[in-house]
Amino acid sequence: MPSARDRFTAFRRSVPRAPRLVRQVVRARGIDFAVFRSPAVAGPPPLLCVNGGMLFDHTLLWPALSPLAATRQLVLYDQRGRGESGAPPGVRAARIEHDAGDVRAIREAMGISRWDVLGHSWGGGIAVLAAELDQEATRRLVLVDAIGPTSAWMSDLVDRAADRLGPGGRAILQRFDAAALSRDDPGVHSAYSRAMYPAWFAERELADMFSPPRSESRAGAAALARLRREGYDWRALLGAVRVPALVIHGDQDLLPVSVAQELTSALPSARLEIVAGAGHMPFWEAPQRFFALVDHFLAGAAGAE
Repeated sequence: MPSARDRFTAFRRSVPRAPRLVRQVVRARGIDFAVFRSPAVAGPPPLLCVNGGMLFDHTLLWPALSPLAATRQLVLYDQRGRGESGAPPGVRAARIEHDAGDVRAIREAMGISRWDVLGHSWGGGIAVLAAELDQEATRRLVLVDAIGPTSAWMSDLVDRAADRLGPGGRAILQRFDAAALSRDDPGVHSAYSRAMYPAWFAERELADMFSPPRSESRAGAAALARLRREGYDWRALLGAVRVPALVIHGDQDLLPVSVAQELTSALPSARLEIVAGAGHMPFWEAPQRFFALVDHFLAGAAGAE
């Protein structure tokens, strides 16, 4: 059987090269956002792609999602205070709800009447909160290995990650206790993210192919620290989201499949697809299955309208 590296390489060679993104600055809610667009495609609405990580910029999903650009325009952006986007005033008061509110403001500032939205990991949380705020303009929602509807999944995440790492990795993770992660120190959150990175993959061979990005975003660290200190419960909000949703989850993800099941149950119009053999990055670990699922869901939606 081909190795994970060979399967990934063969798939990337079978699809067109990633197109060049066009960068623009979009002013919304008093912040200059860096927005990146693939070439326009006639017919389907654009697909907004919301990266996870909370500290990182759009490159977490690009060029990973570039195969989707063959049939629709992709829109990516750097969240407030990350990448090339401006930081908000009072950065230590940053909340994930602020990121969710930015999505509608960016859409309106770009003059887009309707789009589909894809969110990965923490970006899935941003995407689903944004969809609740902007349901008329959100046609379809794709949630990829997204966080759960409550913060319960965070309680034993480090322990589960330690089981997947070698002695060195486990020793590093032990430095990050709950008290450290509840502080909005961007250096601590960045180091924690890098230490956790290999545990998100089903196969270490693929983890070794990708270097975790480095970012010390104060806005991202503040939002993460608040979520860890206060927790969250979005079940009531998610119950009001009528947008058709596809929940995709790798069966080897560090986030258990039960998290995806809870998310699917909380959304009135969602269905769940489990990707066998994939961890947290199914667009790299099981690309043929992942892109077929997304393309079919979005194309089927278009055909039904």
